[in-house]
Amino acid sequence: MKAKLIGAVVIIILAALGAFGWVGYQLYTTGFSAKTEPHALEIIMARQIRRLAIPIEQRNATNPVPFSPEVLKNARAHFADHCATCHGNDGSGKTPIGKNVYPKAPDLKLSDTQSMSDGELFWVIHNGIRFTAMPAWGDSTPEKDQDSWILVHFIRHLPQITQEELDEMKTLNPKTPKEIQEEAAFDKFLQGDDTAAAKASEGHHH
Repeated sequence: MKAKLIGAVVIIILAALGAFGWVGYQLYTTGFSAKTEPHALEIIMARQIRRLAIPIEQRNATNPVPFSPEVLKNARAHFADHCATCHGNDGSGKTPIGKNVYPKAPDLKLSDTQSMSDGELFWVIHNGIRFTAMPAWGDSTPEKDQDSWILVHFIRHLPQITQEELDEMKTLNPKTPKEIQEEAAFDKFLQGDDTAAAKASEGHHH
C-alpha cells in the first residue's frame, strides 16, 4: 500500500514537472510577447491554480448585497467607469487593451466566468490576479468591500444586458484628454466663442 502511494506521488510530481517544463519550452520558443495566445494546457493550469488560491470559505461566500434595480444601476455605472476600459461595457473584452494583454481579457458572459461562484468572482475583483492585467480593486477589508459585491451582481447580469443599458454606459465611460478638450471647445462655442469651434474642427483632421 505504501509503495503504491509513493508511486502515485512520484507520477503526480513527474506529471507536474512535465507540464511546467512544457510551459517553459513554450515561453522559450515564443518569448514573453503578449500577442501570443495561451495554450489550452496553460489555461487549465492557471484556472486550477487560481481556484486553489481562493480560500474555501471565500469560495462558498454568498453575496451579502441584496439584488435590486438600484443596485444594478450603481453596478453598471461602476463597471462603465472602472472596468469597461479593459472588459468593454458588454464584458466581451474586445477593447484595445483587453485584446492586447496576456492573457487576453475573458468574455465575462461565457461559462468560464459565469460558472464561478459569487465568492470566487468577489475574490478575483477584490484581490486581482498576479501576472495578469487584472488589478486588485478592493481598497478595504473584504468585509467592508461592498463595491466588489455589487459588481458580482452586474457580472451575473451581463448575459442579459440590453442595448438600452449599453447606451447608458457609453455616457459613463471615462473620456480621453482629446474628448475632454473637444467638449470644452464645444461648450465655448455655445457661449459665442467662434475660434473655439475652429480649433475643435481642426482636431478632427489627421
